[in-house]
Amino acid sequence: MSTNQNNSFGNSFFNSVSLVGRAGQDTEMKYFESGSAKAEVSIAVDRGKDKEGQKITDWFKIVFWGREAEIAGEYVKKGSLIGVEGSIETNEWADQASGEKRSVQFIKASRLRLIGGRKEQGFAE
Repeated sequence: MSTNQNNSFGNSFFNSVSLVGRAGQDTEMKYFESGSAKAEVSIAVDRGKDKEGQKITDWFKIVFWGREAEIAGEYVKKGSLIGVEGSIETNEWADQASGEKRSVQFIKASRLRLIGGRKEQGFAE
């Protein structure tokens, strides 16, 4: 029997994220001349409680493209409970006024799951 001294993934590491949370606002949609769609929404994910018993919430910016973006735009509204699978990405740029380097991290979603019930997602009963 051979033993692997590396992690269980061998020499590869994976950039993979799965989150479940509630949308902090309605989804913002953008459409491009190419016909592609982009949707952005921030979700709140509860992490637990701190030493004083106060709830800790993390916020994540989620970006959807294509058909997933269209679905998010139609069904993800403020308060919607959703599941997201994707990867962490970083956009970097230089501030035009100061020349300082800026960056923002976000989740580039590859899959959207609408978890809330039909009523929560805006369907008529």
